[in-house]
Amino acid sequence: MHYESGGYYNDENLVVPEFVTTRLDEIVASFAPYRSTNRLLDIGCGAGALLLAAKKAKWDAEGVELSLPTVQHLRNQGLKVFPGELVKAAFPTAHFDVVTAAELIEHVPDPAALVAEVARILRPGGIFWATTPHSNGASARVLKLNWSIISPPEHLHLFSTRGLARLLSEHGFRKVQVQTEGLNLTELAGAFRGEQASVGPQDNAGHSRVNADYRLNETLMKSPRRRVLKNSANAVLRASRLGDFLKVRAER
Repeated sequence: MHYESGGYYNDENLVVPEFVTTRLDEIVASFAPYRSTNRLLDIGCGAGALLLAAKKAKWDAEGVELSLPTVQHLRNQGLKVFPGELVKAAFPTAHFDVVTAAELIEHVPDPAALVAEVARILRPGGIFWATTPHSNGASARVLKLNWSIISPPEHLHLFSTRGLARLLSEHGFRKVQVQTEGLNLTELAGAFRGEQASVGPQDNAGHSRVNADYRLNETLMKSPRRRVLKNSANAVLRASRLGDFLKVRAER
């Protein structure tokens, strides 16, 4: 498979900007009320930034990752990572306090099976935290099939807030919160200027989009005033449900 061969990751996208590390520290800190077994799992752990943040916060953190070269890269950093699909890791039932899956569920052929396995390995009262693109966000509505997120076979499923909440509820999750945040301003601005959507390998388009998002977010995080602006914009996107990305917190 494409992910297993390592083609999805390279030296460029295995490096995480400092502002992302800071944000991940904040996210991991929000998991503190759920600490019981002290075990945290990150599915599709990629560059390992969330695992490193969890390890810094004294969690017994481990990951699951399909890309075999990436697994070796993470193991070289002292991280515990299973090479392969989540179900093949065969974790014990009710094993983890926290399971995370950032920008993952859109990639898997069977999201329901993934959610069912997450529900099995989470302890009662544990939390599932995830992010994924939003099928009804501003970029999806404006750009339609020109949105870089529409990229099969890399992205196989896109969810609405209601659809993702229903999927989680059907597999025993409660207190399900699905919020919409973020805009792909680079792509939207290009569309309003009448620019033709870029063509080429989907990996390159996806990495270009991520890098553009990184640069914009880094600019917005450089001063308290800009951060207030970003938080205010996200508040509007949550209220309007027009954000480009879904952020999920669901208790088992």
